[in-house]
Amino acid sequence: MAIPENAAPEFGRPVRRLLLALVLAFLVALVIFWRIDNPRAEHFRLFIIDQIVPKIEWVLVPVSRMSRIVEDFQSYVELYEQNQELRKELQQMKAWQETAIRLDQENARLKDLNNVQLDREFSYITSLVLVDSGGPFQQSVLINIGSDDGVQDGWAALDGLGLVGRVSGVGKETSRVILLTDSNSWIPVEVVPSSSRVFLAGDNSRTPPLMFADGQHDIRTGDRVITTGDGNVFPPGLPVGVVFLDAGKQLRVKPAAELDRLEFLRIVRSSPSRPIPDTGELVVETLVQQEPASHRIDE
Repeated sequence: MAIPENAAPEFGRPVRRLLLALVLAFLVALVIFWRIDNPRAEHFRLFIIDQIVPKIEWVLVPVSRMSRIVEDFQSYVELYEQNQELRKELQQMKAWQETAIRLDQENARLKDLNNVQLDREFSYITSLVLVDSGGPFQQSVLINIGSDDGVQDGWAALDGLGLVGRVSGVGKETSRVILLTDSNSWIPVEVVPSSSRVFLAGDNSRTPPLMFADGQHDIRTGDRVITTGDGNVFPPGLPVGVVFLDAGKQLRVKPAAELDRLEFLRIVRSSPSRPIPDTGELVVETLVQQEPASHRIDE
């Protein structure tokens, strides 16, 4: 094919290839030279640095300032996040302060009850949680004490904050504790301060619902829930949790115990109340002592 007379030869592509090859060769030589361990090469490298770096220092000024701006912005973001966390902690501290004031007032009222006698047989056995077998159909844990330690079925189990459940199944060295969230758990409880007697019915969720018998209209969100001691199931007054309203407008209880992190449990030694023998004679004797003298003379 003939080349037109007016067309100029294309030298651009070969020239670019040649320049690229020269640049690559220069860079490879520079890397090799920079890695040579020789005093003359070291002096030459220092000479190049002294000649080039001061001249391009003005180029590095905006880069250094930009890096400082980025660091300052990161510090600002960290300060903002810390400020938000401190605000959340402050809100929690205010809630704890209100709780402490309420408990202090309650403690002061309880101190006024000088005639209250505590049950001397009320004591604990501390146990270690061996296995957590919680699942969608069963909520229970295995502890490392059993009949050799005097554990009996039905005894209450607590952690450091509130009621966990009851002992259901005792071996010689181990026992099983059914959690209050289990579907087989029905606990008679009292809602304070309304004094409503209801049942806490486990449904295998972390927040069991309240099953009402009466007085449900007096229960409010935030009310405390404690055991009643009815039926000798649990000792009275054990903390259970706090009432809240779920998305379905149903009253549920948030357990006071940390059921997701059970490591140690307190098993409460309890026994049914002992009946008073010969109550009839005591009542008759009391009536005779209080009867007027005129009635006794008539007889």
